[in-house]
Amino acid sequence: MGHRVHSQIVNFIWNIADDVLRDVFVRGKYRDIILPFTVIRRLDVLLTPTKEEVLKTCKFLKKEKIDGLEGLTRISGYPFFNVSSFTMEMLLNDPDHIDSNLEAYLDGFSENVQVIISKFKLRNQLETMRDSNITYALIEKFVAKDINLAPHETLNSKGEKLPPLDNHDMGAVFEELIRKFNEENNEEAGEHFTPRDIIKLMTHIIFEPVRDRLAKGAAYLIYDPACGSGGMLTEAENYAEEITAGENKFHLYGQEVNPETYAVCTSDMLIKGEAPGNILFGSTLSKDGFPDKEFDFMLSNPPYGKSWKIDMDDIFGEKKQITDHRFLKGVPRSSDGQLLFLSNMAAKMKHSTELGSRVASVHNGSALFTGDAGSGESEIRRWLIENDWLDCIIGLPKDMFYNTGISTYIFIVTNRKAAERKGKVQLIDASGMYEKMRRNLGKKSNSLSAGHIDEITRLYLEFKESEQSKIFKNDDFGFEKITVERPLRLAARFSSEGVAALRYIDLLREIMEWMYSRFGDSVYSDIGQHKNPIEHYLEKNEVKISPANKRKILDEKTWKKQARVMEAGQRLFVEIGEKEYKDFNIFRRVVDLALKKLGIKLDAAETIALT
Repeated sequence: MGHRVHSQIVNFIWNIADDVLRDVFVRGKYRDIILPFTVIRRLDVLLTPTKEEVLKTCKFLKKEKIDGLEGLTRISGYPFFNVSSFTMEMLLNDPDHIDSNLEAYLDGFSENVQVIISKFKLRNQLETMRDSNITYALIEKFVAKDINLAPHETLNSKGEKLPPLDNHDMGAVFEELIRKFNEENNEEAGEHFTPRDIIKLMTHIIFEPVRDRLAKGAAYLIYDPACGSGGMLTEAENYAEEITAGENKFHLYGQEVNPETYAVCTSDMLIKGEAPGNILFGSTLSKDGFPDKEFDFMLSNPPYGKSWKIDMDDIFGEKKQITDHRFLKGVPRSSDGQLLFLSNMAAKMKHSTELGSRVASVHNGSALFTGDAGSGESEIRRWLIENDWLDCIIGLPKDMFYNTGISTYIFIVTNRKAAERKGKVQLIDASGMYEKMRRNLGKKSNSLSAGHIDEITRLYLEFKESEQSKIFKNDDFGFEKITVERPLRLAARFSSEGVAALRYIDLLREIMEWMYSRFGDSVYSDIGQHKNPIEHYLEKNEVKISPANKRKILDEKTWKKQARVMEAGQRLFVEIGEKEYKDFNIFRRVVDLALKKLGIKLDAAETIALT
């Protein structure tokens, strides 16, 4: 499916909301109608060719008093069916009873589809649709000949051919619709989806090193603990089947906490003939759906900058001690649970097989830098490195995601490193490898071309030092926090970490750090547009902040002032370097002279912040 066809389908479905739902539902509720009806229509066009045969067989089973209708899946050709006398198109034949007939049509779906309908909470919307008399108009739009959601070619009202929509393309339509609705509703960063180009890079890095070692005919398990709509699982399976020429079977497993995206993912699994029971609903952190399973390949883009306080009681237990074996090595601060997902995957690696397990997980800079020695974050990193599981970290370009422009990194973890990689960690700087998109998708303005993906994969596989590839020993990442008692002389120096921290007011660093990771450079130009999600975050995470400090973080002047201080710090760092001064007074004089030499003018408070 080309970009033009994809856009036409998405725009058509997106416009149904304004055409039919305006003045009936508030804009924030459009998704509650459009997404489930998109799923139902997709299932409808798949089932229509076998509809008569399914009804005939169902009638026979009931006549013979045969319990269970599971055998109808053999007739429908899919692991789901519908035993009502309707298709969506047939509902239009009886306008006077369309609402009751729609309910009968929904009731006719098999149990696995009923779960999807329930998680979408679709039936809650039917009364409003009936009272507003919009059911006919809505269904008429979805069955229009102007779009084709079927896996076979159709003709539009002008007699023109419309290309088929395979499972991969249908998944792309789903994700784009959800992205647009999330953007419209100002959803949180962790509830967005991973662009396909990044997923393709992850699948290349995960599978390429072992493609020649996969046993022919063997089955392998692929897992995503924050699977969203299933994009990573789908891409991983597609690539794995491609490189093995279909000689291996790959079983998909996932867990998702958001009911809506869980419903989308489950429907996608049904459409593809995968086992929908392998996609579980609930929080991976507090209610592990696969406590006794280990997986061969794991990929994930876990939510970052998102609180995990709601999971704390289950993780810590009644005695306030960690009881979950996945997290015994440490837990991060309560405001950001991304490293818990990485710990979860590390705990599910296979140790009894020749290939072991390979993991690819996307994180922001917090997973790399947050946490002092001895902190939960540091202990998790230490656990991965000391076990020699951390294989590679790939720095991605900015502006790669739909919802944020911040820097992101792919962690590659494995318990079966190649001989030359043992005891070492590779760092790949791919921040400059991208192409500008002709049209932004949300905040995503950069993308990885096939050539970029091949180049990054080559850098990984060659495992050589170069301008973009650096190799370090595990010991290079170790450090300890030591307190030295001595007379107060306030030794001082500049460091890259210290200069980066100047972006934030020290006392407000945690919340400002979250804001910048969430909203990027818009904090300097239009922070007001983010007031609602910021206040929601403060309330949800019980962040105690005075009214005066809240006004500060919501004021662009505050951010611009800190940016000036940070910029001054960067210039001073270049001028002065990392030399440590044992006497703070000498350090202060060096800074004052450097400021004068560089022509930097700061007020007293800004100078104090610098030193």
